[in-house]
Amino acid sequence: MHLGEMSVFPKISLKPEVTGYLRNVFLNKEVLAAVGPQEAESRFQKLLTCLSHPPSSTCARASTHLAPLEDIRLSLEEELKKQKCGSSAEEPSVQIAPHPRITDVLLLPVDGPRAVERLSSELVVDAQCGSAVLRGAHVFAPGIVASPKYMKAGDMVSVFSDLEGRCTRGATRFQGNKVFVGNGVAEMDRSAIFATETPARGVGVRMVDPLYKSPSFDGVLPSMVFLQNLPSVVVGHVLAPQPGERILDMCAAPGGKTCHIAALMGDKGEVVALDRIRNKIDRIRQNAQTLSLQSIKAFRFNSTQAVSDEPTQEAEGPPFPPESFDRVLLDAPCSGLGQRPNMASTWSLKEICSYPPLQRKLFQAAVRLLKKGGVLVYSTCTVTLSENEEQVAWALSTFPCLSLQPQEPHIGSEGMLGAGLSPEQLRLLQRFSPELSWEQTDTTASLARRADTDTIGFFIAKFLKT
Repeated sequence: MHLGEMSVFPKISLKPEVTGYLRNVFLNKEVLAAVGPQEAESRFQKLLTCLSHPPSSTCARASTHLAPLEDIRLSLEEELKKQKCGSSAEEPSVQIAPHPRITDVLLLPVDGPRAVERLSSELVVDAQCGSAVLRGAHVFAPGIVASPKYMKAGDMVSVFSDLEGRCTRGATRFQGNKVFVGNGVAEMDRSAIFATETPARGVGVRMVDPLYKSPSFDGVLPSMVFLQNLPSVVVGHVLAPQPGERILDMCAAPGGKTCHIAALMGDKGEVVALDRIRNKIDRIRQNAQTLSLQSIKAFRFNSTQAVSDEPTQEAEGPPFPPESFDRVLLDAPCSGLGQRPNMASTWSLKEICSYPPLQRKLFQAAVRLLKKGGVLVYSTCTVTLSENEEQVAWALSTFPCLSLQPQEPHIGSEGMLGAGLSPEQLRLLQRFSPELSWEQTDTTASLARRADTDTIGFFIAKFLKT
């Protein structure tokens, strides 16, 4: 049965200085002049609420470079049916719909919030683990912070997420700020989970009655479907790489967008992926291998230093001479305030404000590395103006060679007022703003319509260098 209510969790918990900062962003002068204080305040409150809840659909990018979408859809349906056999299922089988505009996306509805009875046995997981459960995962042992004293494999437990990270690891109960995410069956004894010598690995609790039910993709068709937020898939299409081109993905880990770019090119050409962290580079290479993509070359490198005027030795890796790439994707490190679900962030305002200077350094390198006539796509998964529209305004005034380009597909909203951009410029930007459609009572809206609006918060700008 359903709870007719969309909001079941408290609003995202942020430091007061961060809430105040965001309120000033969403109630800036330009917005107030356009929609008035009541509507602006209402949008801001809806944003804080929707950020703590998961999106209402799951988006899977299909490997259409390996097989037709319909074949992949049918295989996925089969696989998920097999999953059901193991559960207590008199439920209808999962509907999987092709996205009406994006040719390599399959959509699956998320069923929730569901009415789930709480049990007396309580198990507590960290916030990151709690968020994963809300998006369909089981509880992996390292995420467990507290469990009933005598818990044995096979016991039914209610799972709670520790919002503020206050629960002591190994506790038997926790009275702090926690939120219920569903019921599951313990797969391990308490003693195994908190064993001191060998930290437990693998599934600690199998979720059987989650508050939000979405199919578990764990190990399902790894070469054919890749779980990705819809706006992240849109980025690859907006970049529109062509076979034979040389593309740079500047901040590539974990490689979802890198692999998408290579797939869109039919694996013909070269996709150079850079990231600063060694094990993230291994992840990109693994993903490329799983998806049978040969055109990806991944290097560990700090992208702010990826351009060099020195004629380098004949190495294929970074740094690169100026104007080396046909297209550049700068999916920039950001404050991540568009991620969902996110019930609590302990970040300080200083941390959030540390990103724009880094983004500008990366942007400068991106412009230099791009050939004339080339395309630069800038994207973030955050909701601030300083990391999004203000960066666009800065880029347009700093680099006269850049002009904004229309985006295809354009399924998000336009850019947000507040950075002094013109209406024409804002229309060329794409901002995914889930707060704009939050709690519209129309639950009959098609899966695709909901999937396009009820997304993570995300921003995309597309530039041409002339």
